[in-house]
Amino acid sequence: MSTRNLLINPCWRAKDLGQPLPDSPHAVSVALPRWEDVVGYEEKDPYVLNALRAIYPRFGLNPLVSQVAQRAIETTGLTEWSAWPYPSFSTAQKAKKHCQYSEINGKTIITEILGLHCLLADIKATPAAKAFWQHAGLGASSRLAAIALNTEQSPSKIAGESARSALIQRLAKIYSCQTSNVTLHPSGMASLASALEITTNFNPKKPTLQIGFPYVDVLKLPQVIFAGSDLVLETDTGHIAKVLDKKKPSAVIVELPSNPMLQCIDLPAISQLAHERGILVIADDTIGSAININVLPYADLVFSSLTKSFAGRGDILAGALVISPESQWEQELRQLLSETDPTPLSDADAIELEKTSRDVKDRLSKLNKACLTLKARLEVHPQISNVLHPESCSNFKALMRPGAGYGCLLSFKLKGGLSKAKHFYDALEVCKGPSLGTSFTLACPYVLLAHYNELTWAQNCGVPTDLLRVSVGLENPDKLWARFEKALQS
Repeated sequence: MSTRNLLINPCWRAKDLGQPLPDSPHAVSVALPRWEDVVGYEEKDPYVLNALRAIYPRFGLNPLVSQVAQRAIETTGLTEWSAWPYPSFSTAQKAKKHCQYSEINGKTIITEILGLHCLLADIKATPAAKAFWQHAGLGASSRLAAIALNTEQSPSKIAGESARSALIQRLAKIYSCQTSNVTLHPSGMASLASALEITTNFNPKKPTLQIGFPYVDVLKLPQVIFAGSDLVLETDTGHIAKVLDKKKPSAVIVELPSNPMLQCIDLPAISQLAHERGILVIADDTIGSAININVLPYADLVFSSLTKSFAGRGDILAGALVISPESQWEQELRQLLSETDPTPLSDADAIELEKTSRDVKDRLSKLNKACLTLKARLEVHPQISNVLHPESCSNFKALMRPGAGYGCLLSFKLKGGLSKAKHFYDALEVCKGPSLGTSFTLACPYVLLAHYNELTWAQNCGVPTDLLRVSVGLENPDKLWARFEKALQS
């Protein structure tokens, strides 16, 4: 691994296009340093795609995973098919069932290759295979691929189990619950997939209801893989009550706070409305973090992407699902979870996650403060139109733990619109790419990355194309501000 220190030597120039962030074979982010690079990525420009040495693991195949997929294609001779490596046969089988349901004329097979199980899909089944890979987050990790390719050694089962146990104990302490209420998963979306499997059995054949502007895959996963999902953007409790009575969803899904607008719904009030009607509440606390907010009194199931601030490094994919001990259906949810056959977090990923999350409380406290510092400076700058941050949300504050903070994320708009946003982004001397929660600052034109093919829809939802999102890192605050100020003045 390179020793490039991204805190002081970020990937921000045109020549950094495609560099993994961090410089690791397991990086979950990739440098898209110019606005035109982001557009090129979305438009599948060969120049941009050929430069990529990493990709967010659910949006494509990590180079190591891609090597395993290519081996599967070569071994089977199915050169016109796509291949999708999974950690186990049972997980690959879930992907196969989705393909069979989505495209009855498509063909799929599962083959074992280098100890992993690859779903191979013909041209008709490939879109469904790709959708399952992206939305469910159950694919083989880059570390599993590296082990399969003999570029890394497989850790002992004892070491893996010890790491998972330590992680579960750490999370149970953070959430103030029993270890038996916490399970680990291969990604944050895999955690939601398990929650939706539970929900499907708890309340069969009913769609979910997402309240508030959604992270794209939190909405797409129930829509594409499960029984569907409706979206409601108006969060007034009177309106929500009417929607719940009309839709009768299997569960309500909320993000705390929303991405990228960083606002919260009134969780206690909406939770009461849902529970009075026998409806589960599923909450995503990835951005807010359980260290900062406590949602277990109101949510029955809480899922979180441990890839983000919990890991902090940007090279581990993992997730957690917590069954609330305060849920009236706690025991039933436990039983239903045991029947879903969840895919475990791999030994290699668990070991790395356990190491890097040991300082999570101290690190997140620093990230909280660093983000607040940048927010305070941005919102008084004459070229900034407005700054979005959870500090302005009373509903978020109502969920905060004593002495907690607001997380590492903020979004903002510049005066001057899209042209100014492009110029600023290109000039900003921080790492630029997807993801959040890393120790180094990460900026991106979030709406382009998440909603490129539905920009008008996002705009109509109040989410503008020129919005910039920043995950604030642990750089020296004054030096970081100097970089922002320089870009603002350029």
